[in-house]
Amino acid sequence: MSIPALLQEYIPDLSYYESIYKNLHQNPGLSLQEHLASETAAKELRKLPGFEVRTSIGGTGLIGILRNSPGPTVLLRADIDALPVTELTGLPYASTKREVDGADGIEKDVMHACGHDMHIACMLAAAETLSKAKAIWKGTLVILFQPNEERGAGAKAMIEDGLYDPERHACPIPDVVLGQHVMPFAAGQVGTRTGISGSAADSFRVTVYGKGGHASQPHMTIDPVFMAANIVVRLQGIISREVNPQDSAVITVGSVIAGMTENIIADEAVLKINVRNFNPETREKVLKSIRRIVKAECDASNATKEPLFEPTSSFPFLVNDDDITQKLSDTFDDVFGENHNQNCAPLGGSEDFGTLATEAPNKDGGKGVPSCYWLFGGTDPEVIRKAKEAGRMEDVPINHSPLFAPVIQPTLKTGVQALVAGALTFLKS
Repeated sequence: MSIPALLQEYIPDLSYYESIYKNLHQNPGLSLQEHLASETAAKELRKLPGFEVRTSIGGTGLIGILRNSPGPTVLLRADIDALPVTELTGLPYASTKREVDGADGIEKDVMHACGHDMHIACMLAAAETLSKAKAIWKGTLVILFQPNEERGAGAKAMIEDGLYDPERHACPIPDVVLGQHVMPFAAGQVGTRTGISGSAADSFRVTVYGKGGHASQPHMTIDPVFMAANIVVRLQGIISREVNPQDSAVITVGSVIAGMTENIIADEAVLKINVRNFNPETREKVLKSIRRIVKAECDASNATKEPLFEPTSSFPFLVNDDDITQKLSDTFDDVFGENHNQNCAPLGGSEDFGTLATEAPNKDGGKGVPSCYWLFGGTDPEVIRKAKEAGRMEDVPINHSPLFAPVIQPTLKTGVQALVAGALTFLKS
């Protein structure tokens, strides 16, 4: 039986998983606080015959293991955390949740603004499908739910907590690691790409130091806000004048914090900076240039001490194995036809997904197994069509927007089909 025929026969009625999705969307959890998502995933996996469920891996992470006679081991991964965003979708199941962020003690609005709730629902439906279809595949299936993706630390935490350690969580060693992400292109479409498929990202906090005082006497102070403002503008010169125009990189100063009131010059200013790129040499160059410019601007303003650089997160490049990706692409051609793009644009965002593959023990006694990460659309095709006709593609909500919420169908069905087809590419007997 072909994989498209298997999907037709074994994928269950998805209305139950639509309700799971809505509940997760309405009740999100920040990174390392994804308690409902983790509990829901564990509960649903335990309902399925044969699944061994192991929880509390790297925090709220968990795995479900389904053994089905000797054969390859395939690991499917879904991330589960939400974001500190105020939802503006107006959906009947929109989040109104607020919670204290354990990272900084600040109460925040919370939203699944990146689609991880859709990832969870797709994965649970895929797990049921593969459980029902055990007669047509051989090997071991691992379903992994990962916390703390948004801060780039969840995969590493699961590894360090002994994910693959036989004395700890004893996850079967995968032969291949697979994952996916919902994106703001037309629902029903799927995209694959070989090689570097997602940017590296480095985030850090920079503190610059001045000398505070009264706003009426600026000559008696050293203004860190003026310092920070010059840094913000000057950093963009790295992109326009130091990065090869045929390459790409992005520097974002997402936060500048200084002072408490308008008539007091502060003692210091804090900038939160994010850098993304697709080339290792460019990454190194940009990071060095940022340090050079920050220091130079501080010197130019006669800062009272050297700037402080504090890394906050780091995502590796997302690299898809050529052979694995080609096999998946062939399967996706059969399943999705013209709705599959074999050379989709690389993910501008960043992912720690690859850590689950690069840190897995391999058969040669070292580390590293092949992996592939693909994209699937979550936007109503009619919304895309109208935006294109109007020349207003910028109006289509993107990931991390307070307006981002995938249209439930056909997004859910497509995500389930892709996960099941991906697993069966390597497990089908």
